[in-house]
Amino acid sequence: MKNSKKTVLITGCSSGMGRITALYLSRCGYKVYAGSREPYKLREIENESLVPIKLDIRDFKSVENALSDIKRVDVLVNNAGYGLVGSVEEVSEEQMLEQFDVNVFGVFRVCKAVIPKMRENGGVIINISSFLGKIGLPLLTFYNSSKYALEGITDSLRHELKPFGIRVHSVLPGFFDTNFARENLVTNKTTFSEKSPYKSIVSTLAPTLIEQINNGNDKIEVAKLVLKIIEDENFKARVAIGQKAKKFIPMRQILSDEEFEDRVESYYNLDGLK
Repeated sequence: MKNSKKTVLITGCSSGMGRITALYLSRCGYKVYAGSREPYKLREIENESLVPIKLDIRDFKSVENALSDIKRVDVLVNNAGYGLVGSVEEVSEEQMLEQFDVNVFGVFRVCKAVIPKMRENGGVIINISSFLGKIGLPLLTFYNSSKYALEGITDSLRHELKPFGIRVHSVLPGFFDTNFARENLVTNKTTFSEKSPYKSIVSTLAPTLIEQINNGNDKIEVAKLVLKIIEDENFKARVAIGQKAKKFIPMRQILSDEEFEDRVESYYNLDGLK
C-alpha cells in the first residue's frame, strides 16, 4: 500500500505498543487517529498527523461516535487489550466476561464499524495478538484463550474480506518492554492470596513473567513491523516478533502437543510443581 497520506486508526494508544506505533506511523507520513479511553494522555504527542480520539472499544456507541467524523480508514490496528491473571477456579464471572469483552468483542466492534469504510477502496487490518495466542500457560487461561480467539478472528476475516481487497494480518509479539506488566495486567486477589491452592504456581510463574515482560524487546520493533505490513501487499498473514515469540512459535509447529507442553513446563520451572 503506497502512502499518499493514508489514514490509520489504532486502538489502545495511551501507552506501550499503541502509543509508539501511532507516533512512528505519523512520523512516516500517515494520518493517525489514536484511540484511547483517556485521550488526554496523548496531548503531548498530538500534531497535525496524530489526532487523539476518545474510543472505548467496550461500547459500540463510543466506537460509532469516534468514527463518525472519519470518512475513510485505510488501516486498522487492533491493539487495545489487557491480561487477566488468575485461576479458572477463582476468577469471578465479571472478570472473565470483561477479559473477553475487551480482547475479543472489542475487536469485533471496531471491525464492524471500520469495514464499511474500507470495502470500497480496500485496506489493511492488523490484529496485535500475542505468542500466547498459540501457547497455553497456567494463570493466563483467560488471556491466552482471548488471544487464541483473536487468531481465529484473523483467519476467518482474511477469507471474508479478501473479495473487497482488505488484507488481514496477525502480529504475535513475545514479551516487550512496555507498561503491560505495570498497567495492563489485572490479577485476581484470591489466586494471589496465601490461602490459594495455586500459590506455588503463582510464586514460581508470576515473578518470571513480570521480569520477562519488563526486560523484553524494544516496542519500536512492533511499530516498524506494522509499517512493513502496511506497505508490503504480499506480507505473510501471521508473523511472530520478539525473542520469546521467535523461540516458542517455531517450536510449537514442529513438536507434538505433549512434547511442546513438556518444553514449556521445563522452561518455566513448572514440571516439579504439585
